[in-house]
Amino acid sequence: MAMPLEGVKVVELGTLIAAPFAARLFAEFGAEVVKIESPAGGDPLRRWSLLYKDTSLWWRAQARNKKSVTADLSHPEGQALVKKLIEQADVVIENFRPGTLEKWGLGWETLSQINPRLVMLRISGFGQTGPYRDKPGFGAIGESMGGLRELTGYPDRPPVRVGVSIGDSLAALYGVIGALMALRHRDQRGGGGQFIDVALNEAVFGVTESLISEYGMFGHLRARTGAALPGVSPSNTYRCADDRYVVIAGNTDGIFKRLMRAIGRPDLGADPELAHNDGRVRQNAKLDEVIGAWAAGRTLAEALRILEAAEVPSGPIYTAKDIFEDPQYRSRGMIERHSLDDGQPIDLPGIVPKLSDTPGATRWLGPELGEHTDEVLERLGYSADLIRRLRAEGVI
Repeated sequence: MAMPLEGVKVVELGTLIAAPFAARLFAEFGAEVVKIESPAGGDPLRRWSLLYKDTSLWWRAQARNKKSVTADLSHPEGQALVKKLIEQADVVIENFRPGTLEKWGLGWETLSQINPRLVMLRISGFGQTGPYRDKPGFGAIGESMGGLRELTGYPDRPPVRVGVSIGDSLAALYGVIGALMALRHRDQRGGGGQFIDVALNEAVFGVTESLISEYGMFGHLRARTGAALPGVSPSNTYRCADDRYVVIAGNTDGIFKRLMRAIGRPDLGADPELAHNDGRVRQNAKLDEVIGAWAAGRTLAEALRILEAAEVPSGPIYTAKDIFEDPQYRSRGMIERHSLDDGQPIDLPGIVPKLSDTPGATRWLGPELGEHTDEVLERLGYSADLIRRLRAEGVI
């Protein structure tokens, strides 16, 4: 069965996280993604985090299903190669600092003339316009200036980050949504190509819920609240008798009553002042103390058994080991086992989302540097002699 994006041609000009993650999503659902890498070492992600035989395990997932082509984008012949690819492309994805592609003759104005149907996804620190457009920006800066870091951690300690590159991932997800909408407009509405401008800080800001509305109307500055969900009660993390933690979300009116019965406090569940969230928020400290004392008297397993029986949303805090051994993850194919060329097994995260009729798939792992250069160039009409010359001169 054809995959949902089969026939879509994508050229990836990005490095590291945001643009490559966006291109990965296209590749997982059948698009042909040609990743352009520098001949001098390729994408730095190849050597980020833990390595196996000099290649990052992260790379194997981030670049799965992509074709690697080497080209020096600062060289005229490297630029010409990319332009020939883009003549036939549907989407180009990049995350250079604004102005970099223009310097190489590969900006939107040039590429849209080469291919008027082109959809171009541009991810940068602060967007293609505005007074900050020229500032360098990584996901960490986007998370900080997008409002997320100020909300993360405990009020008596400095702000902290989540343990993954959430700013880059959010920008990639917004970017893919924008590119797919642009493709639909082009193909179903008779429109032409267009570019999508995604800023890292704006992608993070886009998920901060009512943060700005609360400030604009009331001057309210949300503060760090540790493991609790601000403005929603009760929803927190509690230490159990075995020094493990249980996360409990008892924050709808019906669930709150079930939670109170489960922990032996039906009186609180029947209290009219606690019947709705706004009343519970005013007494959140009291509720956390009651729930915390209940959890402290039970092991994690005991607490989860009681809460599950009461149909109260709850769960443990998982490590990678817990995820690896969890039957739910296994039953849904969320841990895929593959083999590297030397036979070494490697486990990758499964593909999200799950389509019932046309699911995504891992067709191959992240490629070796330049693995598909000859194949792609030959398809563009490059002769074997020309490919040899370009390689000898370091252009590819």
